[in-house]
Amino acid sequence: SFSSGLDLPGRFLFATLTLMTLIAILVFIEEAVYIYRKIPSSKRSIIIWINAAAPVISTTSCIGMWVPRSTMFTDFTAGIFFAIVIHKFLMMMIKECGGQKMLLRRFENGQFTISTGPCCCCCLCLPRVPITRQTLFWLKLGTFQFAVFRPVLIFLSIVLWTNGNYVLYNLSPKGPALWISCFIGALTLFALWAVAIMFRKVRILLKCKNIIPKFALYQFIVILNHLQTTIINIFATQKIIPCAPPLSSTARGSYIAQQLLIMEMFLITVISRVVYRRKYHDLEPPECAAEEPRDKKHPP
Repeated sequence: SFSSGLDLPGRFLFATLTLMTLIAILVFIEEAVYIYRKIPSSKRSIIIWINAAAPVISTTSCIGMWVPRSTMFTDFTAGIFFAIVIHKFLMMMIKECGGQKMLLRRFENGQFTISTGPCCCCCLCLPRVPITRQTLFWLKLGTFQFAVFRPVLIFLSIVLWTNGNYVLYNLSPKGPALWISCFIGALTLFALWAVAIMFRKVRILLKCKNIIPKFALYQFIVILNHLQTTIINIFATQKIIPCAPPLSSTARGSYIAQQLLIMEMFLITVISRVVYRRKYHDLEPPECAAEEPRDKKHPP
């Protein structure tokens, strides 16, 4: 295999990246134990899922680095996991507002701004949508569909790949890879759009719970895991990344993407531990703000 033929600097790099992956896993396990003990049960599983995104991507990248033939399976595993995490992040924002009923009471006469990225950031003429049970349902459906359909499409890709019909880097219109990738891309945009709409509404309310750094970490994972990997793969396919025997251009591009992801996900794991470990006070119920002025006007 390629890893057995590495020179001394290459072995040192592989060992360092593997150690970073192991440290990220240990940091996550320690954080999961803390969350399990300190966080209320209603939020516990959601926060653990979100914190697991970076260590899981780092682990799959490390396996793909050591076993190059498993790259397709490791990338698909990371993709399925992160599809679920996107839905969990939306649900976390609703939970941090006190749940769906409390969110509807807080924003009783409010409206969602749907002219936001990544789908409609340029469509400023779009009308605002009132915050109701129905609009919340559509936002949750926007992320849930991604968590359901992406695993189905990935399973279809693996079936076609085992039959020799699916070639990952063959993006010709006659092949299924282009159409499946475009469909997954459209589903991804809709899911990210739903999360962005919700975040734009609750970011001021949840500022005390550091929702902005949490959203930034989530965005970094999206950009690094999807956009960065896609750009590197395109460069490799177009031979911009030169081959280095025994590695072809595509294999070398895959190695570069995996090694970058391991380092980046390690940093995100450590930063996530700092951001999510802080103790945050629960938000006051919306009635308190309305009752306080009355108490001042009519003292006992």
